[in-house]
Amino acid sequence: MAEQLTGLADDRALLGRTSTAERVADILRSRIAEGYFPPGTRLSEDSIGGALGVSRNTLREAFRLLTHERLLVHELNRGVFVRVLAVEDVEDIYRVRGLVECAVVRGLGTPPYAVDGLAEAVAEGQRAARESDWKGVSTANIHFHRELVALAGSERTDELMRSVFAELRLAFHVVDDPRRLHEPYLARNLEILRTLRAGERDRAEELLRVYLDDSRAGLVEVYGRRVADGGRTGG
Repeated sequence: MAEQLTGLADDRALLGRTSTAERVADILRSRIAEGYFPPGTRLSEDSIGGALGVSRNTLREAFRLLTHERLLVHELNRGVFVRVLAVEDVEDIYRVRGLVECAVVRGLGTPPYAVDGLAEAVAEGQRAARESDWKGVSTANIHFHRELVALAGSERTDELMRSVFAELRLAFHVVDDPRRLHEPYLARNLEILRTLRAGERDRAEELLRVYLDDSRAGLVEVYGRRVADGGRTGG
């Protein structure tokens, strides 16, 4: 927890003078998505409020916002915890991803497409894999899909999917073999990137559809097994 709070203290500068609960929620959402707070982690009001330099009321409002987004859960007389997903949650996340991500690719219009962000995410994943940093590969993969969604040029879609991807990361944390889960998608991300660079929108959409189906099936299998075995994480 001390290491996590040190990272939060570094984010304090992002709040500026006009600190709001929404900005605190943005920071905590990003930290959850990046893996700093695993599922089951109890979030201390005193520690996090002190690290960010915000009032208890502001922090509670941020917690309320993230509870509404299904990233946190309030347990009576125990406090606020990062949510542990059910298998049904994972399946629903992938339904949303399929609807949104495939629609983004389908609606791209005339090439060339602005794929620099996708290329950076692919390179980030490859670097992490060379260092056997599978958590980093997972993060790069989420960055890839965020950049894919960003091709729509819609702030509302970006905002919707930020929360969805943060929920997805909660599932990733319960998996005990991240290399097996994430490594196959390095090549598939690269294939989608190359297809979009070639202007082959329809082909890219088909690759993405199969990709998401395979990813859902693989994650549901290993996640369901871990949850059945009591694979709750946290601190």
